[in-house]
Amino acid sequence: MCRLYGLKANEPTRVECSLVEAQNALMAQSRGDSEGLVHGHGWGVADYPDGVPFVEKQSWASWHGEHFRKAAARVYAKTVVAHVRRATVGPPSVENTHPFVHGAWLFAHNGTIPSFETVRMRLLENMDPLQRNEIHGTTDSEHLFRYLLSLWQQHPERPLVESLRLGLLQVLQWGKEGGNEQRAGLNVLWTDGDHFVGSRLNRTLWMLERDDIFVCPICGKSHVHHRPQAHYRSVEVASEPISEEAWREVANESIFSIDADLRIEMLPLST
Repeated sequence: MCRLYGLKANEPTRVECSLVEAQNALMAQSRGDSEGLVHGHGWGVADYPDGVPFVEKQSWASWHGEHFRKAAARVYAKTVVAHVRRATVGPPSVENTHPFVHGAWLFAHNGTIPSFETVRMRLLENMDPLQRNEIHGTTDSEHLFRYLLSLWQQHPERPLVESLRLGLLQVLQWGKEGGNEQRAGLNVLWTDGDHFVGSRLNRTLWMLERDDIFVCPICGKSHVHHRPQAHYRSVEVASEPISEEAWREVANESIFSIDADLRIEMLPLST
């Protein structure tokens, strides 16, 4: 179990309130989520200054010290991925903390792959050697990320959301072959700053669309330095609703993509 957050917007947007200041901000969820679980085994915040991923992460709880607050206050971006960890596979360490990064790609995962020791061997066998050699930690999440990147590298012409679907279905099949009947948790966010895709499987996930500039009721300011005559649009994705706005629940067993115009396409995980 973890908690994750993503933003995709057509103008740079501040996320400090969503990550820190809101009543159910990501930091509040790390102290205790809707089920009372604590996510204190690490945190990460990532965005794309100058078009290149910049990731800040630590292996301690987000509420310890000022580091998470300062990281959240720094971010002013079109694409953001953030994560607070509750360790299941792999001990708390910086190497095991999300988001994971490779080139332009960022990846965060909430959930667990059952029978991971069995599935891990299948992931490695079907992984590009470069991706296999770049694994630094011990989590199921990083192995999944490297496997998905391998699928994308094989068919970069294929829509990214389709590579995600095929990869997740294959992992689920390998898990079944391992004989473990535990339900997999596969909520992921995956982006290169332009493409943005994700999934919900057996963990909570919510989405909020904004079509105009608004004054934040928490800080009393706009989160956007708006360009005149531009039409602002953004999509936020989070494990739990962060504010009292009209968040909508993402259907279980689904995948989604957010295109360059911030249009959302929802698809069933299984076809």
